[in-house]
Parts: sequence; structure tokens; C-alpha cells
Amino acid sequence: MEMAELQKRKQPLNLAIVYVDPDAFAANLMGWLEITAHITALRAGEVQTRAEGVTPTLSAEQLKGGSVANVGNDAVFAFCMTAALKEDKAAVDKVESALVESLGKEFPGSFALWNFRANIEAPVTLDDFVGQAGKQMLTGDKPPPPLRAKENWNEGLRFLEKARKSNFVHEVMYPLAIWHRERWTETLEKGVAFLQHIEDSVPILREVLEETRNDEPFIANVLLKLAPAVDMELADDTQGFLRSLARRA
Repeated sequence: MEMAELQKRKQPLNLAIVYVDPDAFAANLMGWLEITAHITALRAGEVQTRAEGVTPTLSAEQLKGGSVANVGNDAVFAFCMTAALKEDKAAVDKVESALVESLGKEFPGSFALWNFRANIEAPVTLDDFVGQAGKQMLTGDKPPPPLRAKENWNEGLRFLEKARKSNFVHEVMYPLAIWHRERWTETLEKGVAFLQHIEDSVPILREVLEETRNDEPFIANVLLKLAPAVDMELADDTQGFLRSLARRA
């Protein structure tokens, strides 16, 4: 019963993240926080199964708790990622305003939003890197053409790594695949002069873009095959990671 309710409450958030719908996201976040908190407490033996299918509401104290904050951060981070991929700063602003109004400045997920707002001079964590890349996307701050393909490659890898750690991995992956396709098509049409090993790289770029599916294997294959084109030498673990994701059944 609980898992059915979990899926029921996650579905509208899934759609809000995929389509970057700030109104739907803000309206459905609390329901997701409530059911995930209840299931966590149930698994810990702290509560009983829901009475008559009613999911308990969260107290002000619970909303500030670590587990609820973590779930909120994951959801808000995922929304900010897809908004950044579509360069939709207005959507992020609208979500922030709605959640501050309903839950206060320290709403569950506010820390995730901070990663996309702050100026982090020396990024260290994956969240730092993704947040700062997302901030540039949201503000339209693109590097000059000679650096653009390499920047796209780096951002694409970081977003892939972060998406795979999220409860909303599939919801982020599709927009991320579309973003990769658009960026690398742009490179093929306007930026091949700035690639390394042009004679080898251009045919490879054309080949990877021939794949019509917008999914995780497509993303991994793009990153794996185009690393030499942007002068990226892959460590063995990164190469193995991308190879495993690029395989299709």
C-alpha cells in the first residue's frame, strides 16, 4: 500500500522535472516529502502502517530534519538540473518563491538551490561542480567557441554522474540526452574547427549522433567517443564507467 502511494505521489514530480513545470513541482513536493518520511519511519520500526491510507503530515520540526531535507534537496536539485539544461532561470526562480512562501526560507531543498545560486570559487564536491555549471547555463554564460566543446563535455559528464545518484535519474537523463544531442549537433555544424584531431573526430562525432535514442547509453557513448576530440584523457575508472553505461542489451 505504501509503495503504491509512493509511486502515485512521485509521478507528478517526475513530470514536473522532465517538463520543467515549476507550478506542478511546488504543488507536489510536500506530498513526496510526506510519503518518503513515512516509509523511512516505517522501515525503522518507528511507526505503523498508515491507518485507512492516510499519510501523516510533517511537523515543523520534521521539515527541518536531516532525512526530509535530503529528500527535498534531491528533488530540488533534479528540478534545477533540468531547468538548467533548458536554460529556464524563470522556472527556478518561481519554484524558490513558491517554496519560500509556503515553507519558509529554509525549506527542504533550499541547500540544493544554493548550489545553483552561490559563487563557489573552488568547487570540490560533485554538487559544487554541477551547481556551478547549472548556474552558468541558467544565466546563459557560455564559454567562447574555442572552449565550448570541452566545457560541454565536462558539464555533460558531471550531470550524468549526479543524475545517477538521484531518485529522479530517469527524469533527468532524457533532458540530459537531448541537451547532449543539441550541443554536439551545434559543434558539428559550427565548431569542428575547434576540435582536436579533426580528421578523426568529425567522423566519430557524426557516428555517435546517428544514434536516435535519447538515453543513458547514448550519453555515455558521446562522452566516451568524443573525449579525444576535446583533449580529455580518461582515467581507467572513468573509461570503465562510461563503457559499462554505453553497452546496450
